Amino acid sequence: MKIESVGIVGAGTMGNGIAQIAAVAGLKTILIDVTDAALAKGVATLTGSLERLVSKDKLDAATRDAALARIETSTDYQRLAAADIVIEAATENAELKIRILKQIEAVVRTEAIIASNTSSISITALGATLERSERFIGMHFFNPVPLLPLVEVIRGVQTSDETADSVRRLTEQLGKSPVGVKNSPGFVVNRILVPMINEAFFVLAEGVATAEEIDAGMRLGANHPIGPLALADLVGLDVCLSVMDVFLKDFGDSKYRACPLLRELVSAGHLGRKTKRGVYQY
Repeated sequence: MKIESVGIVGAGTMGNGIAQIAAVAGLKTILIDVTDAALAKGVATLTGSLERLVSKDKLDAATRDAALARIETSTDYQRLAAADIVIEAATENAELKIRILKQIEAVVRTEAIIASNTSSISITALGATLERSERFIGMHFFNPVPLLPLVEVIRGVQTSDETADSVRRLTEQLGKSPVGVKNSPGFVVNRILVPMINEAFFVLAEGVATAEEIDAGMRLGANHPIGPLALADLVGLDVCLSVMDVFLKDFGDSKYRACPLLRELVSAGHLGRKTKRGVYQY
């Protein structure tokens, strides 16, 4: 299946990033969210991202303008009817995702692919809620989407070979590197990464070192480009907490218990960069 048009539901951090790379790759892009304000904010973010690429000579002005012209925004799911693939990029909440996926399936063509950008929720379980689960797959992009090259392509039990092949080709068309992953909580990267971030919160809570020292230790001692606590702020503390809660529920192993400090900061609304305050202030 040749994919020429992409729908994205959710204009937040991940959604507008996916919309940006799809439009730059020459695909007609339809960005959906619940309010015009959310859409305007998403387009402003991706426009700013494109401007930065132009200023750094990584993109020319003509390509930027052409990409922006390919992006359509709407609050109406019916606009997704012509899309070849629709990627759900909503908050990491299973009930919300299922509701959105059902709304997508109700309007897209029978041959269209539906994908979820979930970072931890079972693709098999999400697909089981759909009538055409063989056309459903996971596409886990990483933040910031325009810069990080990896996409985990996750097959559920029901996902067809044709769907998986089409999505791998699309991933390469978007300029990303696909890695095939079996369906399992957190897949590969977050299965390893988020528990490490959680452990950094335990180290911070126990007063073993300051946030700055913890991050410096991992940057300088483990050759990480960014420390785990700064990375948590970038990802979103609420997202990290949601992933840990999924791990605890699905694996039933207490080693995935979220650090109380992480939960406390989320309760306070200190979610990281997106709220200007998390472990650090911005």
